[in-house]
Order: sequence, then C-alpha cells, then structure tokens
Amino acid sequence: MTGWTGRAADVRMAKLCELTFTAVEYQQLRHAIEDNYYFEFVVDKLPMWGFIGETKLESGTYRPYLFTHLHFHLAFNGDQLIDATVSTDAKLETVLLDPSSAAAAPNDHAETRESTASRESVEFTYSVTWTHTDVPYSRRMEKYAKASFLPMHLEIHWFSIINSFVTVILLTGFLATIMVRVLKNDFVKYEQDVEIGVGDGDEDESGWKMLHGDVFRFPRQVSLLSSILGVGAQLFALMVSFFALGVMGVFYAGHRGHAHVAILVLYALTAFVSGYVSAIMFRKFQGDNWVHNVLQTAMLLALPFFIVFCFENTVAVYNGATTAMPFSAIMLVAAVWSLVTFPLTVFGAIVGRQRVGPTAEFEAPCRTAKVARAIPPYSSHFRRKTVQMVAAGFLPFSAIYIELYYIFASVWGHKTYTVYSILLIVFILLLIVTSFVNIALTYFTLAAEDHQWWWRAVLNGGSTGIYSVPADKEFLS
Repeated sequence: MTGWTGRAADVRMAKLCELTFTAVEYQQLRHAIEDNYYFEFVVDKLPMWGFIGETKLESGTYRPYLFTHLHFHLAFNGDQLIDATVSTDAKLETVLLDPSSAAAAPNDHAETRESTASRESVEFTYSVTWTHTDVPYSRRMEKYAKASFLPMHLEIHWFSIINSFVTVILLTGFLATIMVRVLKNDFVKYEQDVEIGVGDGDEDESGWKMLHGDVFRFPRQVSLLSSILGVGAQLFALMVSFFALGVMGVFYAGHRGHAHVAILVLYALTAFVSGYVSAIMFRKFQGDNWVHNVLQTAMLLALPFFIVFCFENTVAVYNGATTAMPFSAIMLVAAVWSLVTFPLTVFGAIVGRQRVGPTAEFEAPCRTAKVARAIPPYSSHFRRKTVQMVAAGFLPFSAIYIELYYIFASVWGHKTYTVYSILLIVFILLLIVTSFVNIALTYFTLAAEDHQWWWRAVLNGGSTGIYSVPADKEFLS
C-alpha cells in the first residue's frame, strides 16, 4: 500500500489473492512464523506492522498458523488520512504443513480454514473499516514519536545513560590513579635525584622514560594514517551536525528516510574537513605524494561502503525486494560524490597544505634519535595488540549497547527513533570512555618500552565497531 485516494468505504470481506506454495515455500513460511517475522505496510507515509502468523501448542507440539485475513482500520479527517493500523483475525487462519506430510488434525476453531496435504493454494482476504477523527493532519505522527517516550522505553534509555555514566566515573578514577600514583612518584624521584646530585637520572631510567628519543618517531604508512585521521574528523563533524539537527526537531517522524538523506548530505558537505585534516597531518609527517593522499582520503570510506551497498542492493533486486534502490538513485549518489564530496576533499587538502606551508615540520617537544630503539619482547599477553583491541572496544561498547539496539531497530526493524537528545548524551559518553581507555592503554604500551603507539591508538579507539557487528547479527536473527 503506497497511497491514499481520499475515498472512505468500508469493506466487510474481500478476496485479496490466492497463492500456491511449493514444499520449499511452506518450509520457509514455517520458519518465518516460528522466528516471529512481521510485515510492514505504508499508506500515505503511515507505517503499519503485523505478524504473518503464530505458533500454538497442540498435543505437546507447536504448530505454525498463517494469518490469511487482514483487517485495516483507517481514520480520516476530511480528505486526509490521519491514522492507519492493521490487525489479524485469529479465527481466520491456515495451518501450515508441508504438502508432503500427513493431513493436519482438526482445529478447535469452528471458522478456521485448515490446509492439508491435498490443498494446492491458500486464499487471502481483507476487510477495511473507516472512522472519522478530529485529530489534525499536523499531529498524525505524534503516536509514532511518543512511542519512544513511553515510560518503559524512557526507563531503558535512562538506565543506559546511568550505566554509561558509572563506566565513565570508574574509568576516570582508574586513569587518575595511574597518573597520580605512578607518574607523580616518577617525577618526585627525579627531583630527589637532582637534589642529592645523582645526575640526570639516566642510570635508573626504565619503562616509558627510556623512550624520549623515539616516542615521536613517525609511524609506518603515514599517508594511510593521515587519511584515517582526516576521515575520522569528518565523521565527527558529521555526527555533531546530525545531532544538532535531531535535537532541534528537524527530522519528522513521518519521513523515515529524512535521517538517511541528511547523513548523505552532511557526509558530502563535511568532506572539506577530511581533506583539510589529512593534508595537515600528511604535511607534518613529511609526506610528499599529496595527490595520492587526497585520493586515498576521498575513497577510504566511500569506496568500501559503495561496493558493499551495490552488492546488497543487487541481491535485493534479484529477490524482488520493494526496498531496493533503483539504478537512477545509485547514479545520483555517485554523482553527488563526484560533484560535491570529491571536490570539497581536494579543496580542503589545498587549504590545509597552504595553512601549514611547504616547510612545515612536526613540532615534537624532544628530539628524535636517529636510530630506532629496539622493542623488548612482551612479558604479558595483555600488552599485545589484539588483546588490547578486544579490551579497548568492550568498555565503550558496554556504555552504548542498549542505545545501539534501538538504532538497529530503527534501521532494520519497525521502530522509529526520535530521542536524539538521549542519543547525543550517549555519544558524548562514548567519546569520553574511548578517550580514557586509549590514554590508559597508550600508557601501558609506553611503559613496555614500545614506541610504536600511533597505530595502536587508532586501532584501539576504533575497535568498538567490532562488537557492533555481532550485535547487529543478533538483532537481525
């Protein structure tokens, strides 16, 4: 259902269609009913949801039932549609059986139409009831917006925020303990050595104090690192702009695609930030092939996402999904990237290079040694890269996992997300937790006399996304 004609006429019972299912399709429907699959209809931009069937316990066995009758309740005000809901009639349902199996046992409902092994087709019917309402057209989406503000949902949201806040407090205390008790003791020891005339303390140096000549040594793959930092700055600017629009109430609950369009537009407009930051970092790292750096920055995020999207959209088109984007829309997105995103990235890189100048150097607080210091072998498994990435991603994910469920439900499911203020608070807490964890793990890395901390800091900070992948799969299942 995609439109509204403005005519109000009740329909008591009408045939919708008659379908014939194969044995494979029967099994697919059985699994869909057992997994609580639901359908979604949209009429005049009003979404309606309902389950395709249910399972009932009969004689110690759960048997799936397919709903074959749908009742639509539509409310109107003048010539405008205000409300739309759909329900199923439990007395008008069809037992799902594989055609090759035995006939089904009689059902308790007298009006139930039962499918047996000999049935070749199933008839679907519908009915419609129209009612008048005084609700104006401007307020017809309030019920969808208020769904996120129901007491149960608000309690879950606030529980998420409290959980994240407690995590921030614990990490702050943990980090403060390290800085106060460890670093302060080291500084006090240095001052005492100088006062008693021991010298500059080189004889007793250990841990991070040994790395003053290597800690600011340039990392490997400076072009890729600069591009990642530039794209990260762009995504940060994108999210800040998106949350600002959400808090101001720009996103109307009745247009679920507005948020997606806003993200695409903001991504295109914030491309200047990625080129600007990437060019500055690449210049300070003494990079010379700036054209390669600009191209890498422009395609680092867009190209993988575009390839994955095209693959998924092709699969959707092949299976006849109604949500698949047409080829013209894909070409429009590609045109926006070519005419807006890429030029802004190049322009930002030019401005960034001019700002730092052709002779810009990385202003390190201490001189870097000519020969890199050997990194001693790790005495603890916790200081290995993979272990630190797992630990670094778990704590930030624990602060956002509840809110992440609602995001997945709005993107893949039937919920409409409207509480952008709470999402903004959770995002700020995520930034704080990620920063604290990265500072602590960077200190552990330097304490192990490992001066290669640049890439570790980037990977540890981005490892939170690793946990969102299985969470997404769990939601979709």
